Amino acid sequence: MSPSRAVLMVGEGNFSFSASACQLYSGSETSVTATCLQHQEEALRHEGAADNIQTIKDSGGTVLFEVDCTKLGECASLQGHLFDRVVFNFPHCGRKSGVKKNRELLRNFFLSCVQVLAEGGEVHVSLCNGQGGTPADQPKREWHNSWQAVAMAAEADLILSAIHRFESDKHQSYKCTGYRSQDKGFHVEKALVHVFTRSLPYTPAHLLKMEEVVEGEKVQYEIPAELSDYIFRRFLCSDSVHPVKLVQDFLLEGLAKKWPVFMMTETIPFLLTAKQLQTHCCGIDSAQCYWIHLLQKDLTSDTDTSADKENDPRPTETLLPACLTSGKGDRVRIKGVESFRSACSLDIDPEGESGMHMLRPSLLPQMEELLAKKEAIINADRHGDCEGSDESEGNKKDEACGSCNGVTSLLYGISGVVFRNVPIGLWAMPAFHELLIQGVFPSESEPGKLLGEKLETLLAPFGVSIVTEQGGLRLKAQPVGLVGKVFASDVSDNNNHVHITASLNLDLLAVLLFSLPDWRLLWSHDPRFLKQFSSHPSPGTPFHPFCLYPEPFTFDISFWTGPTWEEKNFHAVVREASCGTVEQVKLIDRFSHPDLSQTSYCYRLIYHSHTHALSHTRALQFHKHLETLLSSRLQVTIR
Repeated sequence: MSPSRAVLMVGEGNFSFSASACQLYSGSETSVTATCLQHQEEALRHEGAADNIQTIKDSGGTVLFEVDCTKLGECASLQGHLFDRVVFNFPHCGRKSGVKKNRELLRNFFLSCVQVLAEGGEVHVSLCNGQGGTPADQPKREWHNSWQAVAMAAEADLILSAIHRFESDKHQSYKCTGYRSQDKGFHVEKALVHVFTRSLPYTPAHLLKMEEVVEGEKVQYEIPAELSDYIFRRFLCSDSVHPVKLVQDFLLEGLAKKWPVFMMTETIPFLLTAKQLQTHCCGIDSAQCYWIHLLQKDLTSDTDTSADKENDPRPTETLLPACLTSGKGDRVRIKGVESFRSACSLDIDPEGESGMHMLRPSLLPQMEELLAKKEAIINADRHGDCEGSDESEGNKKDEACGSCNGVTSLLYGISGVVFRNVPIGLWAMPAFHELLIQGVFPSESEPGKLLGEKLETLLAPFGVSIVTEQGGLRLKAQPVGLVGKVFASDVSDNNNHVHITASLNLDLLAVLLFSLPDWRLLWSHDPRFLKQFSSHPSPGTPFHPFCLYPEPFTFDISFWTGPTWEEKNFHAVVREASCGTVEQVKLIDRFSHPDLSQTSYCYRLIYHSHTHALSHTRALQFHKHLETLLSSRLQVTIR
């Protein structure tokens, strides 16, 4: 324990633990306040209590009597005091009380102690083996027969951050008492200390107003509320230590051993037109697009607007760079940027203008446009240079493109957040960071195979394998599924070269490379998450959760719908109402009324969070809010 710390001991019996702690902290600036529920005369009846109390006082500690640990905020002697650590050893209601009463004791204690807990403080609860109800207990009790420590702490917005063995050898003078209200000790062998800390509050979803320049037009629109927390997070900025950035750096460094990769740093809008997606075949299902209705369009807008907005501090109108590393090689000749122009059918939302814009489901259309602009600039400059240069100089410029073993030694890359309107699932992400890599290679060199093999070499240690399917290569891993793909297209003006593109899901790769239990951790605002990556750990370093053994809660919801029901709207409302805590949605029943144009649906929702404290009470609040939103937004009738 660091200096200048205040420790509160509650539920003491003979004060032997507090006396031992005072001796242990001797010479430090740690102050101990020891309390018990009994009045002074009753407490002094415990064997050794008087001597222990004197030891505490001689060490500069404080002893308080008649302190109810479930009402610490009401204790006059504790008013105005905050403690860095609150310790409750072997809580028990007394006599032959059952698990329900002791569970309630824990719950009330947690709700009470947060009133005197300092910012960044810890709550230490020692329990006998099996009582806590976590996998750390060996053997683990059945859930209903445990004290459900994690769930009880969540009622006070506390999370289990660590768990370790009760070190009785450090407290030689400690004599455990109070078993069934007797002067008998608990079984402290294999006992565990549960360390709880505060959880961050939930961030409510909200509409986010945006202003961007799309194809020369300044437009205003709103980001759907369920996506508001995925905007402006800057995970890929140059000084970021976020695991998504670390994975990207790892991939670029590995690829650079064979081909240099130049990351483009141009600012690109979140919004995309249906025409852009049609022009650049991306293999995107239009049903997975977030179609956007424009609030306002300015046809006379100047294209410099987005550049001006980049430094605007207002988050609702700021565009952030999509990439991170500095781009070089702009003068290198780019071949085949007009590829992927083959016919690509895209079913557009028929509702007029609302179906003509979408949140970008891929960076490919914008990357193709950026490369086309670069080629136009390079060709214009090259034409001017050729007027005053001889043939040998021209040859030197062509040689700058270079090749290595018959393969063009140049790749271009871009990365940023993309959006997919997908149903809620364990590994279904409404937003993730895509890394796109493109290059032009001689067709006889089998560049797609070479790039796929290089990626497999980098990622195979983390369970990623390459599968050859129609249309290219697929990178897959269990349990997350598809993490990337490599595909090719002929260069329109050169039959001897082929255009290779690799699309990688950096978020799922971060889950694999750092052993994250849940992809939603990547979007956590808790500083304890990024702290683990501040030292730039190498891929393969396992993540240590700061929220241990979170409990899932299951609720069913059923309702009547009308003829215009769309399930994707239901998933959007679930994400918004639950603050992203629903990890699975399963349709368990569907019934169409034979006489009415109504259909009844019943869904099972699993609430589970690895980032926040999630209690049964909070999950029920989310579920009730969901019912309200469904009724008001989707005009369903809750059954």
